[in-house]
Amino acid sequence: MAKISTNISIDADVKKQAQELFADLGLDLSTAINIYLKKAISEQGIPFDVSREAPNSVTVKAIADAVNDNDVYGPFDSVEALMESLNA
Repeated sequence: MAKISTNISIDADVKKQAQELFADLGLDLSTAINIYLKKAISEQGIPFDVSREAPNSVTVKAIADAVNDNDVYGPFDSVEALMESLNA
């Protein structure tokens, strides 16, 4: 199979860390990228989950409570009252 060169822009620190990792695995960066591309082609997509980090159930409930004014404390008449509530 014919080889061609291509240019990509990546963060310098990411490149350094990747080169160190792949060197430990006995690979160079070019070989590792080719492995990734072949796997993506084989799976017809990115070969790992790409998603935003979803908040856990506690955070989801806290957000919903705040939006719906449920279990929201205050307003407080003084800093002392706020601190007393926080320390309860």
